[in-house]
Amino acid sequence: MRFSDLKLNTPLLNALDDLGYDYATPIQAKAFPVISSGRDVVGIAQTGTGKTYAYLLPLLKQLKYSEQKHPRVLIIVPTRELVVQVEEALKELTPYINTRIGGVYGGANINTQKQLIFEGLDILVATPGRIIDLGLSKVLNLKKIQKLVLDEVDEVLNLGFRHQLETILDLLPEKKQSILFSATMTDEVKNIINTFFRAPLTVEIERSGTPLENIEQRIYEVKNFYTKVNLLRFLLSDKDTFSKALVFTKNKRVADKLFAELENSGDSEGISVIHSNKSQNYRLQAIKGFQEGLHRILIATDVLARGIDIEGITHVINFDITDDPENYIHRIGRTGRAENEGNAISFVTENDQEILENVEALMDLKVAIADFPEEVEISSKMTEEEMPVEVIKPYQKKKSKEFAPGPAFHEKKEKNRKTNQGGSYRRELAKKYKKPKTRGQKRK
Repeated sequence: MRFSDLKLNTPLLNALDDLGYDYATPIQAKAFPVISSGRDVVGIAQTGTGKTYAYLLPLLKQLKYSEQKHPRVLIIVPTRELVVQVEEALKELTPYINTRIGGVYGGANINTQKQLIFEGLDILVATPGRIIDLGLSKVLNLKKIQKLVLDEVDEVLNLGFRHQLETILDLLPEKKQSILFSATMTDEVKNIINTFFRAPLTVEIERSGTPLENIEQRIYEVKNFYTKVNLLRFLLSDKDTFSKALVFTKNKRVADKLFAELENSGDSEGISVIHSNKSQNYRLQAIKGFQEGLHRILIATDVLARGIDIEGITHVINFDITDDPENYIHRIGRTGRAENEGNAISFVTENDQEILENVEALMDLKVAIADFPEEVEISSKMTEEEMPVEVIKPYQKKKSKEFAPGPAFHEKKEKNRKTNQGGSYRRELAKKYKKPKTRGQKRK
């Protein structure tokens, strides 16, 4: 379906034409009339299918000019990166529309953000924690909100923002349109819908957990961390094939350690790393550098697994496979976007087999195992985390032969060697009084 078939107004059509977009994705085509009706909407679609434009286009079409200072549309997203991305998408769609747009998030100067809201906004994009901060300061009046969008709400809940989100929803006016978009539907998300939405209409393109068909997936069975590093170096050495690779690790510590290892190989200028411990400016610069091709490789934690749209990612490499099967879907969805071909590679250890089975069960797909390259060295070196740990079972007794203490560090001196002589107290009394002190001895 063409965007012109959606009865968009001329300013929006001109903006889409400038961007080179002619056809709507299935979720955009299906969601547009439902959101335009004013009903509460729940949208479920695969990652990378255009969910952001699916709710922005009908909202912008309906948004009338107003001089009201407090925002009328509130879009809640889980991370600072998504705030920036949604804000940029709004700016792309509104060059011919007089619309005031602002984004706020934690870790930035709150006084600057207060001034932004005080000067007047039509649409506010924000993370939950910063909405609470601005609401408590009386700068942001949530009672003026007419339309609410919860984007990637499952990740909002995963990040521990359930209490803040419920507080915000309680403060919003009862009469409003509520829109929820996500790639997955969990029990917690269903609870939010049942509690705060009014008879919502559901728009669904694919079932939760369905992988994109244009992403080729494969697995390498790898022994340990340093073997993974060797394999990753080998793969990334093909710069033409791996021209834009996003590498996911399980945590911040591994991300930094991997960056240091690759930096030692002399390719640090083409690599950047991003995780929640990095400053906001550093994170934005890392994403910008990766988007613009200044960096060929971006190492990241799951902070980039949800919603971030970076054009042209040729490969997603799971250096560590995630233990959350749905997060695997989100990770690999960073490649193969907008009907382009994508590639997803996962390094799997012996301890990851159960996780892999859960991922394959969710996708209803068996991922092919690739032959391990002969050129790659299999390292015997292990990290501290991989070192075998002797486990003492609770039922084992400390006094058993298995736990008998070993020899002392050195032999004791003669004067320090003690023998049982019946107790020091009695010996001292015998020396002092020269007579027995027990009743039995007195009778004699």
